[in-house]
Amino acid sequence: MDALDLHVLRTARRWLSDGYGVWMVSVAATWGSAPRPVGSLMVMRGDGALEGSVSGGCVEDDLLVRMRSGERMDRTSLLRYGVNKEEAARFGLPCGGELLLLREPLADHAWLDAVLMAADRGELIARQVDLSDGSIQLLPACRGDRPVLNEKNFTQIFGPQWRLLLIGAGQLSRVVAQMAQLLGFQLLICDPRQEYCKEWQDLGVQFIDGMPDDAVLAMQVDSHTAIVALSHDPKLDDMALLEALKSPAFYVGALGSRRSSAARRARLALFDLSSDEIAHLHGPVGLYLGCRNPAEIAVSILAQIIAIRNGVVPGQSLLTTSASVSCV
Repeated sequence: MDALDLHVLRTARRWLSDGYGVWMVSVAATWGSAPRPVGSLMVMRGDGALEGSVSGGCVEDDLLVRMRSGERMDRTSLLRYGVNKEEAARFGLPCGGELLLLREPLADHAWLDAVLMAADRGELIARQVDLSDGSIQLLPACRGDRPVLNEKNFTQIFGPQWRLLLIGAGQLSRVVAQMAQLLGFQLLICDPRQEYCKEWQDLGVQFIDGMPDDAVLAMQVDSHTAIVALSHDPKLDDMALLEALKSPAFYVGALGSRRSSAARRARLALFDLSSDEIAHLHGPVGLYLGCRNPAEIAVSILAQIIAIRNGVVPGQSLLTTSASVSCV
């Protein structure tokens, strides 16, 4: 689950506790080009405050106008935008874009508490809204489930924030961490080397000064976790990989050239890892972009992580090219 969605839900919960009237709007369906994907959220407060986004433009302004006019605000309803070119232009939608939004008054915070607690536990949960009466049912969900709209219900999927564990606290890790936070990842850094532990407090990441294998075990890796070894020390990187490759992490990568990556795979094969587990390793890490500096390497790493997270097979990676990321 995106950090933004969790923030929207936590904001709604806080506003309800403070006694405000609160409405939630979700993107239930899209046709053509759409500025926000299905499942995107925003919440509106009775005094006009907003959090989140369903279009990033004029649709939000129109929703506020509707709220202030009291248009059917006491019941769950569907709103359609962009039914013709004129309306699409008016609301700043891409050419041919159309949105179907679900608007709900929020009165009971019990489902919010349940969803947020499930996310904190690393669990996925489906929220099913009855379109006829607005009643809500919470159901178990699995990774890969997507929001679904039918004639009777709209079902959203909520879950834990995406996490990224970096092994090694060097310059490249710092750049990766800064970019990953902008992408909504919760960042954890592990490095037992004391000389690398300074000046991380200002980045708002969780720093782990223990051994990498212990860090992987302690964080209770789930399918919303990515782990990347960047320490340049084979002992530290391999310790992390021995546990990471046996975990449900959706992405495991390690920095290095083609030669050092082949040597790493040979070392890992000496331990209790299967060939399938070793094949899960992305090494050399990242997409091949002809990288020349830490920022470019960070982009290549995060681009590959995002592609894998989104179920996209990258067209070209370091595993299929003669080039390699140079160590930094």
